[in-house]
Amino acid sequence: MSTQYSIRGSTSSEIAASVESGVRSGALGAGTLLPPVRRLAADLGVSPGTVAAAYRTLRQRGVIETHGRRGSRVRARPPIAPRSKGPLPVPPGARDVANGAPDPALLPALGPRLRKLSPEPVLYDVTGPLPALAELARDRLAADGVPSDALTVASGCLDAVERVLATHLRPGDAVAVEDPGWSNLLDLLAAMNHPAVPVPVDDDGPSARGVAEALRRGARGLVLTNRAQNPWGACVTAARADELRAVLLAHPDTLLIEDDHAAELATTPLYSLAGTTHHWAYVRSVSKPLGPDLRCAVVAGDEETIDRVEGRQRLGARWVSTVLQSLVVALWRDPSVDALVARAAKRYDERRTALLAALHRRGVAAHGRSGLNVWVPVADETAACARLLEAGWVVAPGWMYRIASGPGIRITTSALRDERDVEALATAVAAALSPARVPVSV
Repeated sequence: MSTQYSIRGSTSSEIAASVESGVRSGALGAGTLLPPVRRLAADLGVSPGTVAAAYRTLRQRGVIETHGRRGSRVRARPPIAPRSKGPLPVPPGARDVANGAPDPALLPALGPRLRKLSPEPVLYDVTGPLPALAELARDRLAADGVPSDALTVASGCLDAVERVLATHLRPGDAVAVEDPGWSNLLDLLAAMNHPAVPVPVDDDGPSARGVAEALRRGARGLVLTNRAQNPWGACVTAARADELRAVLLAHPDTLLIEDDHAAELATTPLYSLAGTTHHWAYVRSVSKPLGPDLRCAVVAGDEETIDRVEGRQRLGARWVSTVLQSLVVALWRDPSVDALVARAAKRYDERRTALLAALHRRGVAAHGRSGLNVWVPVADETAACARLLEAGWVVAPGWMYRIASGPGIRITTSALRDERDVEALATAVAAALSPARVPVSV
């Protein structure tokens, strides 16, 4: 734990508040390991039960996570607004291959299209997607075999997932998720008090046996990524989709959410499970192909789920800005944007496969069949990240993405410009993982 911050309090609520204060101030940063229950109890002069109750409250609020002997640590993105926040620090001269973002050079320019838009003034009677957006979205989903009779729009992928979860699940209901999986999703589930049940992932997607076991253990929902899975880079194959359908048909009351965040950037075929269960939602965001700032995702699902999502939305945010929706329509109707997205998809595939090949030549096992990221299993995440930072590369530590799976690091390939970048990074990774290296003091 940080030596610059001391947890204080004599009651469980005071101790929990002290930890939250440390998170807000930045003194207890993401991943900070908290003291063991008995040690903190002795330091504060309270019973272990008092500290245990404080930690339990913090877990229920999604501030910390606890993994047995690995102890309790601050989550990657706790639901507390810190006074100073941001991505992993990138020292001068270092290269950032940790952020998971698309390459800005491969995104369409929004300025010229914004200047051409002239939407009519909108008051307070807007609901659901604009008709033009819904029509274009249905065409695109139909091309991938996704039913879209019921469809709405949300402010990005995570907003859609949160709204769908809230339509059918209650706090305390467990949700099956890929492990390793999307860190933002894991933090969202923690904040909503939905225990995450891990499902092992391989190159073909989530394990059907793992999904069956998670549902047997009581998980009421399942969130999976069809392709470009983050961080593993898995892609659900036709055979794996058949296996998963068989499992879900035996559990028809499961809430199924499919995350297709890569959308048109994924060159691999889509094998959707939409409609396999009574309640389902398929989410396609525009953030990766068109730009994260658009904050727009279309959501197809069963009629009851979509009706509930729109009904709840009308009580809060009311609607997704029609200006943003109109901009998405303009981009989807522009053939030059389609060509740019196709070119970007090809470039991302080239960068990812080049890094995988370079790592393979150096004897480093790695995964990444689809998307922007490559997952490299390691023995010691802290040492690997520290050694790569010494070599001028910032990578993402795997603990943010893991529940029960083994350690690893995530590398975002979108920042790699040419073969020299690929070879330099692969060489640095191989050196960082070499057992001949002297351990780095951290």
